[in-house]
Amino acid sequence: MIIEEADRLKNLPPYLFAEIDRVIKEKRSNGIDVISLGIGDPDMPTPEPIIEALYKAARDNDNHRYPSSYGLLDFKRSISSFYKRRFGVDLDPENEIITLIGSKTAIANMAYTYINPGDLSIVPDPAYLVYSIGTMFAGGKSFKVPLLEKNDFLLDIDSIDSITAENAKLFYINYPNNPTSATCDIDFFNKIVNFAKEHKILVCHDNAYSDIFEDPDNKPISFLNAKGAKDVGIEINSLSKTFNMTGWRLAYAVGNSEVIQSLGKYKTNVDSGAFNAVQFAGKSALDGYESFINKNNAIYTARKNMVKSALDKLSINYFDSDATIYIWSKVPEGYTSTSFAKMLLEKADVVVTPGSAFGDSGEGFFRISLTISDDRLEEAISRIGKVL
Repeated sequence: MIIEEADRLKNLPPYLFAEIDRVIKEKRSNGIDVISLGIGDPDMPTPEPIIEALYKAARDNDNHRYPSSYGLLDFKRSISSFYKRRFGVDLDPENEIITLIGSKTAIANMAYTYINPGDLSIVPDPAYLVYSIGTMFAGGKSFKVPLLEKNDFLLDIDSIDSITAENAKLFYINYPNNPTSATCDIDFFNKIVNFAKEHKILVCHDNAYSDIFEDPDNKPISFLNAKGAKDVGIEINSLSKTFNMTGWRLAYAVGNSEVIQSLGKYKTNVDSGAFNAVQFAGKSALDGYESFINKNNAIYTARKNMVKSALDKLSINYFDSDATIYIWSKVPEGYTSTSFAKMLLEKADVVVTPGSAFGDSGEGFFRISLTISDDRLEEAISRIGKVL
């Protein structure tokens, strides 16, 4: 007997990679070496002290019981200390921080926590698709604001009409940005806070890429650095990219205490919290942040410079950013985002992400991920150069 799936699954947008995935599998089954520059999954290992902290905590039988959905207090105290050192932001570990099983689930959970059927979220375009999909699953609708090259891919708040502003309930933002790699300054965040206060909108800032940067004197900032940010929203941060811990599924939300409590109320009904041993490992990561971050960023900077130099020689334009693990590049003339990605897969055996996969405003661009070893990255760029 086959039961019909829920309408929310039927309403998912077409999966752009279905055909690309089919070709990849076919090529690899025939022994062809396919190099993927598609997914942002760090190739570098989790630092050894973090693994040792997990091992030690996993040996403690007390950690084998159900954890709190709100998070381990020791971990939350380390988050508080980290935010003070890194961003100069004060946080109450008990009331302004909650542990998350990865940021992806939490982004969707924010919609389930606040969006009723018919409610409106404001989301950037192009963007991480969970902002709009989470809203759709919760029965809401997304108003998409284009991120335009002429604005350095900063969201233009002034382009949001008054009717949308008055009816919107949730506002997703993300800087440093995926996929464009754009960054913002404190003036931008201050403007977001003022907009949210004026129109009574809850802000959810996705800050997963704040610690991938080149210049230690020009680090990305936190949304909570803006005056009044705690009054209007929260920030979600993750250990995945900073500490090469994507598979560990550990993140956290910080900010407005009422929002933190509401998110926790939802979480207690759908998950049982992150394994305490993983949270102790996360504590080790944050406590030792300064000793871990430089190596990662040196590697990403070298890779970024290598790829940019190669793109310059190929006359491929790109957005020149020193943040994130991605390079947002323009497709050559005569191609769409999808046709260019398919051509590279067919002729160069290289996978890139078409910009249109992130939304209509991503058309004309493609994303290169730097999360692959130097020699493989160099080989991939060489193959692209040959077919162009």
